[in-house]
Amino acid sequence: MHPIKDFPLLVFVFSLLVLWLSANLGAFFCQKIRPLREEEREDFGVVRGTTLTLLGLLIGFTFSMAISRYDQRKDDEAREANAIGTEYSRADLLPAAAAARVRGLMREYLDQRISFYETRDERELERVSASTTQLQTELWTAVRNPTDARPTALTGLVVSGMNDMLNSQEYAEAAWLNRIPVEAWCLLALIAVGSNLLIGYGAREKNRLLFLVLPLAVSISFFLVADIDSPRRGLISVEPQNLLSLSHVMHGQ
Repeated sequence: MHPIKDFPLLVFVFSLLVLWLSANLGAFFCQKIRPLREEEREDFGVVRGTTLTLLGLLIGFTFSMAISRYDQRKDDEAREANAIGTEYSRADLLPAAAAARVRGLMREYLDQRISFYETRDERELERVSASTTQLQTELWTAVRNPTDARPTALTGLVVSGMNDMLNSQEYAEAAWLNRIPVEAWCLLALIAVGSNLLIGYGAREKNRLLFLVLPLAVSISFFLVADIDSPRRGLISVEPQNLLSLSHVMHGQ
């Protein structure tokens, strides 16, 4: 079962509803239970302003976290494409038969890596993961056997390149798992609810349209952060542009 933060649109709808209710709850508390006295308004304004400032800082900090993780995923995709392209060129250093097999396997491997970036279906992702693991084993064997038979400095480069290529895949997938912690989301939600409670409590009269402004602004911010932080279900996703360009070259050959 996926957490709500994996569905940016659901984050927007849910947060908008909760924050709007929080503002109205604050207004109800002020009007029916404990009205805010005029002599308390100055101190209350300081508390409300400080809380809103803290909310803005937390949203900005969380947005920065999401952007840095998105940039890391893009950088790792470029590094992986570079590692695969380099190893594909180094395959020429192997005997002709071994080189042809390695290149054939690498074309299949590249197709699976592109599928990893493009698929959003969990079952398809499991199939891609299993196929990638099998191809990695076959690639390593295809490189190791001719190297063991005739170990040279040149074939050593092929082994080193294969190791870099396999490592780049692990780094790329680790970056996709590096998400904003749940604890950060909980803190952000708690401060947002508290801020809207204070907005409603400090209002001199209940204005439903006015109470919608802050919940809407915060919900849009939450949606944007969740969208960038969600690699597979967000509108903003990492496109395998470098891998696709490399695929055109490799399959063209």
